[in-house]
Amino acid sequence: MCGIIGIANHKEAAKVAFLGLYALQHRGEEAAGVASYDGREIRMVKNPGLVADAINATALEELKGLVAIGHCRYSTTGSSNYKNIQPFLVSHKGRPIAVAHNGNLTNTEELYRRLEEEGSIFQTSMDSELIVHLLVRSRNGADMKKWFQEVLSQLEGAFSLIFLVGNSVVGARDPQGFRPLCLGKLEGEYILASESSALDIIKAQFIRELEPGEIVIITGSKIETCFLPKKVEHKSQCIFENVYFSRPDSHIFDDNVYQVRKRLGARLADEHPVLDADFVMPIPDSGVYAALGYAQKLNKPYEVGMIRNHYVGRTFIQPTQFIRDFRVRVKLNPIHDVLNGKKVVVVEDSIVRGTTSRSRIEEIRRAGAKEIHLRISCPPIKYPCFYGIDFPSKKELIASKKSVAEVAEFIGVDSLEYLSLEGMLSVMKKSDDFCHACFTGKYPVKIPKNKSKYLLEQQ
Repeated sequence: MCGIIGIANHKEAAKVAFLGLYALQHRGEEAAGVASYDGREIRMVKNPGLVADAINATALEELKGLVAIGHCRYSTTGSSNYKNIQPFLVSHKGRPIAVAHNGNLTNTEELYRRLEEEGSIFQTSMDSELIVHLLVRSRNGADMKKWFQEVLSQLEGAFSLIFLVGNSVVGARDPQGFRPLCLGKLEGEYILASESSALDIIKAQFIRELEPGEIVIITGSKIETCFLPKKVEHKSQCIFENVYFSRPDSHIFDDNVYQVRKRLGARLADEHPVLDADFVMPIPDSGVYAALGYAQKLNKPYEVGMIRNHYVGRTFIQPTQFIRDFRVRVKLNPIHDVLNGKKVVVVEDSIVRGTTSRSRIEEIRRAGAKEIHLRISCPPIKYPCFYGIDFPSKKELIASKKSVAEVAEFIGVDSLEYLSLEGMLSVMKKSDDFCHACFTGKYPVKIPKNKSKYLLEQQ
C-alpha cells in the first residue's frame, strides 16, 4: 500500500507534492520521495523514513519546475531497500520518465521473464519498474494516449499510477478500480492524489475520482482523458480501504470513509449487541468510527478506554520479545479509572494474526475490566491479498485456521463476534462494486503463481 500525488503546472509543484504527502503518510511510513521537472531534467529526492525525515527543506529547494510527483511507500512487492524507493526514474532517448505506483501487479512474473528474454536489465525488485520498461519499448511514444493505452493494457492486477513524462503528468487506474485516485484543482491547475484528504491539506478543490480504467494526461492547464480498452461488468474496489486503510476524512469510491465506518459499526450492533455492557470503547485509531456507530445504535455510553501515543510508528525497532511487548504498551495505554470493574464492548476494525489484539486485550484486562466483549467491524480475514494490502500468507492469518471461538480463547476475551459479509456489503452504496477476496477467497483477477513479494530477488 502506498500514497501517490502529482502536481501539474504549479510554480511550487515539488513543495505542494511534499505537503500533500503529509496527508497520505498513513499509506506508507517506510520511505518517501518527490521528483520534479524543470524543463531540462527531472530532479529527485527520496529516502527511507517518514515524509518529514525523508525529504528535508534543503533538498526540497533544489526541486525546481512546474510539475512534480510524490510517493510514500509501504512495500507489498519488493524488499525494503533504497533502490526500491519511489518515484522510479529513467531517461530514454532524451525524455525523462518517473513513476509513482500504488497497488500490486499480478502478472509480474510473466512480464519480467518476457522482458528479460528481450534484453531488459532490472535495477530493482519492484513491479513498478516493469511498467517503465514497457513504456520505453513501445513505438507509440509520440501519441500519449495510444502510448499509455498500449502499455497499461498489458498489466494485470491493481494499479493506480502517476507518471511524470517531461512537462506532463499522467494518472491512471486499473479497469477494476482496486485503489483510489482522485483529481483536484489548486489555483486553477490540476492535481492527482490517492485520497481527497491530500487535496484538503493544500486547500485544493476536489473535482472527482478517476474512473476505473481511465487515463488522464495533463500538460500545462490542458487535460485529456481516455480509457483502457478492457471493460469489466463490476468494479473491484478494495473494501478494506473503507474498513481500515483510508483516512476517515477522505472521499473514496463515491462515499465518505468516516460515514462508512459509522454505518459498519451500527450494522455490527444490529447483528451482535451487548445489551448489559457499561460502555463501548474503540481500539484507537482505526476502531474509533465503528465504535461510535455501535454505541449510537444501542444508545450506549461511548468512552475512550485507551490512549494512543501518536509518536510511535511502524518502523520501531523490535529485536527482542521484551521490546515487541513494549511497543504495544507504548503505543496504546489503558485508562485504569475508566476500565476498572466495567463490562466493556471493545470495537476493532479487524484481526489479522491475532497477536496484537491479544496484547491489547491483556492490557485492558490488566487495567481491571470485568468483562471484555470484542466486536470486529468486518468479517474474518481468511485469505491473503494480492492487490496491494500487505496481508500475510494464509497460514499466518489466524481466522484461516481457527474458529471464532478458538480466536476468542487465543485473544482472551469473554466473547468475540465479527460483522457478517452480508452486513458489511449492505452499508456500501453499491455492494457489487467491491472486492472482498480477503474474506471469501473469490479473487476477481487471476492471482500470481509465485506468491512471494520478493519475486524478482528470488529469481
